[in-house]
Amino acid sequence: MKEKLVLVGNGMAGMRTIEELLELNREMYDITVFGAEPYGNYNRILLSPVLAGDKTIDDIMLNDEQWYADNHIKLHKGKTVVNIDRKKQCVIADDGTEETYDRLLLATGSNPFIIPVPGHDLAGVISFRDIYDVDQMLAAAKTHRHAVVIGGGLLGLEAANGLMLQGMSVTVVHLNDVLMERQMDEVAGGMLKKSLEERGLSFLMGASTEAILGEDRVKGVRFKDGMEISADLVVMAVGIRPNIELAEKIGLHCEKGIIVNDTMQTYDPKIYSVGECVQHRGEAYGLVAPLFEQAKVCANHLAKMGIGRYEGSVTSTKLKVTGIDLFSAGDFNGDETTESIVMKDVGRGVYKKVVLKDNKIHGAVMYGDTVDGAWYFQLMRDETDVSDIRAQLMHGQSHLGDSGHGGHNAAAAMSDDMEVCGCNGVTKGCITKAITAQGLFTLDDVRSHTKASNSCGSCTGLVEQIIASTLGGDYTATDHKPLCKCTDMTHEEVKKAFKTQHLTSALSAMKALAWRTEDGCHICRPALNYY
Repeated sequence: MKEKLVLVGNGMAGMRTIEELLELNREMYDITVFGAEPYGNYNRILLSPVLAGDKTIDDIMLNDEQWYADNHIKLHKGKTVVNIDRKKQCVIADDGTEETYDRLLLATGSNPFIIPVPGHDLAGVISFRDIYDVDQMLAAAKTHRHAVVIGGGLLGLEAANGLMLQGMSVTVVHLNDVLMERQMDEVAGGMLKKSLEERGLSFLMGASTEAILGEDRVKGVRFKDGMEISADLVVMAVGIRPNIELAEKIGLHCEKGIIVNDTMQTYDPKIYSVGECVQHRGEAYGLVAPLFEQAKVCANHLAKMGIGRYEGSVTSTKLKVTGIDLFSAGDFNGDETTESIVMKDVGRGVYKKVVLKDNKIHGAVMYGDTVDGAWYFQLMRDETDVSDIRAQLMHGQSHLGDSGHGGHNAAAAMSDDMEVCGCNGVTKGCITKAITAQGLFTLDDVRSHTKASNSCGSCTGLVEQIIASTLGGDYTATDHKPLCKCTDMTHEEVKKAFKTQHLTSALSAMKALAWRTEDGCHICRPALNYY
């Protein structure tokens, strides 16, 4: 008889674990999934394009209800687990639904932090974490004019950009003097702020919120210096906290997150945990790549293969605000023990900074041109000695004199072990092997078999380059579809235009090729940077 596996949390980390487990052994468990939201598993990374109007809810679904049925998984959607009887090994939902388990996986995610100021519970004060929040913002944009986003980090800027594209006047309030200070240095943060101001966003930097004003619904925001601004909608994007309420209730050891070991087990060996709710070796992660690394290890252990350990993650960040290319990884500020190589071209809107320590990349930050972000990240993770290529670092991988790929595209310059899709940990070699072994010909085929470009989508252009270079004359762009809704041109037509018209940047291409939008979208902007 099969063992019973119950997953609490129908999000990306938990469901990636289930997908990995099904790949290893489909017959080991009867699987049950509880999800508080009334949907299947969807891609939270792409909520920003939904808010901006570039995608629909259906577009971001990863596992619809039919997928659960096809894989013989019982889905309890719209049911919140409120208790777990560890002695009886039974999960209990808010509507009384009960399921017993042999193994339990907690993937309860995180909760948005709401600043506990007066008025924080007024109507019109929301977070930005799920489909419900996006629906609220879209509804508000139809009837209200002024939005205030508290928090100038990654999530706050995405929310602000989306609301602006929906027609609202948006002010971003940030406590720090530098936007995205955890991912950007002062120079890159300043360039980002200037670019977003040119698009129409307003900023209040170094501002501390004292109260949210209004009676039944928010009317404004007051700051500690006494200044007040009007607001019909306030979005709080000031961070997340691991959701450990259920774990604490049932007596699992928690600190800032649910404590797990290197096999993703809690202090109860029958209970595993992955995702934003987890604390591993003192660290909690909020980016998708490390969560998927956790999922792979957890699935391997659930399949009783006994190999693989999670030892923590080195992370990088890409900003998904339409038209803005930003990348950072590691310690990009440096100190007295490091040295920095910097390239800044204000005219082109390009800034690169690589921080070195003992001839190894210690961190990097890039603005405007992020094509070599994956290369820098790989060099940093592998702790590669860059002494011999130091002079070429700022010019990029394709310009290395001994690479054999001088002047070729980014795909040709990559080694097989180099990571292409940071979200899903997919290397170039994995993609080329799948193409040749499985007889793949389209981007959708590659996504299905490898998951490359299936999360944030920023590597789509590079993946298509790899497909084209691998197949050669056998390659044709998928169904000859336009690159995106900004143009009627296909990938191949745009790439040809880059060569024939001697285009040198994404922005110059958009202008020369009569793009429908001034700054492109989340699909075309990354692709153009790879051409």
